[in-house]
Amino acid sequence: MQGSQLEVLTGCLSCLEQGEKITLVSVAKTWGTSPRPVGSLLAVSSSGRFFGSVSGGCVEEDLIEQLAQNPVRFVQKIIYGDTAEERHRFGLPCGGTLELMVEPLNDTEDVNFLIEHIATRKTCLRKVSLETGQVTYLPWQKQAPQLSPPHWQNVFGPTWRLMVIGAGETGRYLAEFAGGLGFEVLVSDPRPDYRSNWPLQDLPLLTGFPDDIIQALNVDVRTAIVAVAHDPRVDDMALLTALKSDAFYVGALGSKLNNQARRARLREHFDFSEAEVNRLHGPVGLNIGSKSPAEIALSILAEITAIKNGILPCKALEKKEDQISRTAACDLS
Repeated sequence: MQGSQLEVLTGCLSCLEQGEKITLVSVAKTWGTSPRPVGSLLAVSSSGRFFGSVSGGCVEEDLIEQLAQNPVRFVQKIIYGDTAEERHRFGLPCGGTLELMVEPLNDTEDVNFLIEHIATRKTCLRKVSLETGQVTYLPWQKQAPQLSPPHWQNVFGPTWRLMVIGAGETGRYLAEFAGGLGFEVLVSDPRPDYRSNWPLQDLPLLTGFPDDIIQALNVDVRTAIVAVAHDPRVDDMALLTALKSDAFYVGALGSKLNNQARRARLREHFDFSEAEVNRLHGPVGLNIGSKSPAEIALSILAEITAIKNGILPCKALEKKEDQISRTAACDLS
């Protein structure tokens, strides 16, 4: 149900092209435990089709019933969970309260602008006047989604992306798990035996060497790169480019000793600075006692998710002396 921003907007465009009306619902504020972060989207068409999620299922049914029959004509605010009766009725967890901004989204130019922006991995700030409904687009400068009358501002940007180096079992589970978490997944491995044995037919391997592929990716701060080939000739090749990119996470499989030796190689033979080498997460992943390829993949994605959500510090941003908050760099799906 959740869907990325691009999926939500693509669904909106399809409905608009068929003459339907669209109401866009955004999470503006939350109190207590909330299953979806501020900035999350739900779009409801006048035919009853819907895209995205603002509560993980608690209030969607009520919203869809209301908005399909009566698409809104101006910006308005809806609060769910304001009373104990409402919290019980809608099943909002732990006494949570949702404040939602509801607005018409019937301008195809507006929707196309956002789709093009996200598809080309650009991020922008969309401000809506609560008084007039006028929409303004501004460059994104690390602002977070925020309700600050007389405006509601949301951040629209590309999906999180995971680049996996290595098409072995760990790479396979990383690709499968990350897809379920909403990441755009890319996989690379130049080794012929691994390429011929790659089992995920709906996710073809990229052609070329990892360093060239990463160089051509236009890596941004919503990209994670993980080297799990377990072959220094492949993993190090990827790290040469990854550690100098804007990726928010760079990790490599291997023991503490292997990664110490890897860091020494990078400093001694490739002129990497201490700050660049320190960006490397290795051993990769959270320590959950993982042994099997699937458990290792789980530990890696747990660490990536914790950094993406602002629970753990981002080494890439420490390098740049910058700051990214949970919502500013956030998953806006």
